[in-house]
Amino acid sequence: MTTASLSAVQVSDEADGVVVLTLSRPPANALSNSLIHRLTAALEDLASGPDAPAVVLTGAGDRFFCAGGDLKEAVGYDAESMVERMTSFHALLCALEKFPRPVVCAVNGWCVGGGIEMALFADAVYASSQARFVFPEVDHGMLPAVKGIARVREVVGDRGARRLLLGGASVDASAAKALGIVDEVVEPGELLEVAAAQARAAAAKPPAVFAALKLALRQETAVWPDEKQLQVTAADARTIFNDPAARAAREAWNG
Repeated sequence: MTTASLSAVQVSDEADGVVVLTLSRPPANALSNSLIHRLTAALEDLASGPDAPAVVLTGAGDRFFCAGGDLKEAVGYDAESMVERMTSFHALLCALEKFPRPVVCAVNGWCVGGGIEMALFADAVYASSQARFVFPEVDHGMLPAVKGIARVREVVGDRGARRLLLGGASVDASAAKALGIVDEVVEPGELLEVAAAQARAAAAKPPAVFAALKLALRQETAVWPDEKQLQVTAADARTIFNDPAARAAREAWNG
């Protein structure tokens, strides 16, 4: 895949329905305001097209996936500047969560703070055996986004979230898999290939079905009244039944 540079975000050409977004901000791919805005814009641009691709999100180099928020940049902030920054980061998490097609995260090294929050909004996370995960905010006088904290609790449970967020200690890739942050741990040289293969396989599924399932998974459907559950079920059934790709999948299944 060839890539185009979008500030600190490299966007590859689409190949087999997959685009690779690479955080490329040496030395540690820290989240500056510019990187946050560029990554959000890239995701929103890809999502806006009629044939949105699957996305693999990774970091440049082999030491850092993402070092989290750029503390050097934040040193000069006042409180209102920090509010603006966290508003932008919240929008990035929303763009990841709402992306209608597959999002696969390839964690190639240290995954810190906001980097973990981004990974937790992917549909699948593959990590290098050399990757490590840590929320250092409790020691750095910072706070993660509330949306990110909620996602941590949802994925790892209350006790795991307390260990990560209040303890501030790092965990290796195997421990992150045991917690549910990582789906699979692979050797560093195979990471991007494995993540891209997963993204290609997911991209081959009917887009309307995939998008509807992602939407349902992020909604509190269990607490909806029966009438609303039926209403949404019927609306989705009409949409999917009339969708050409879904129809082709049904016909192929039926031989």
